[in-house]
Amino acid sequence: MSITSEQWWEKKLNIRTSGKIDHFVVPSCNPYEPTDYRVLQALAESGYVTADSHVLDYGCGLGRTVFFLSARTGCRATGIEFDAELYEGALRNLEAARIPSKYKKGIRFVCADARKYQVSDEDCFYFFNPFADEVLRIVIARIRESYYENPRQMYLFFYYPFDGEVSALMTEDGLQFVDEIDCTGLYEEYDRRERILIFEMA
Repeated sequence: MSITSEQWWEKKLNIRTSGKIDHFVVPSCNPYEPTDYRVLQALAESGYVTADSHVLDYGCGLGRTVFFLSARTGCRATGIEFDAELYEGALRNLEAARIPSKYKKGIRFVCADARKYQVSDEDCFYFFNPFADEVLRIVIARIRESYYENPRQMYLFFYYPFDGEVSALMTEDGLQFVDEIDCTGLYEEYDRRERILIFEMA
């Protein structure tokens, strides 16, 4: 069995995060769909997320990205989820998760509107198309405010970006493109959107 298989990681971490959920009544929220474990593995091995990082996953859903990056890198991780049902599911996963206690203590979930969340000491931000463009702009502005208040190295990760989103990010004030994690080789069928774009707040 492949070490990157869906079933293997779900069993190893003792969490349930698979499947797609689309019950949202708010137009600005996109359906829940977790990032493939193979993609998260590529991010964990990239060196951008370390034990000293504090990752913030916007639209964390049931918490897969939070649990995986914490378990693989030892980072602290916070997940923001607008939907109360998904948030409760993330909390159940947190209770059941088989992750070293020293890492588990660094995990938390917040049920909140991302536009209103006050960024504190987080320095890595993960996005898998969690919400509409107008919400994303507000969220990035929040991150920028935190940078001005407490300058630090801050990475923003955008997985599976749309062309319009890429264009907007490339011209966003204060964001500097630094790298790309190519994930196209992880799948049999080529899809040029299978990548993680990495930006740095500057």
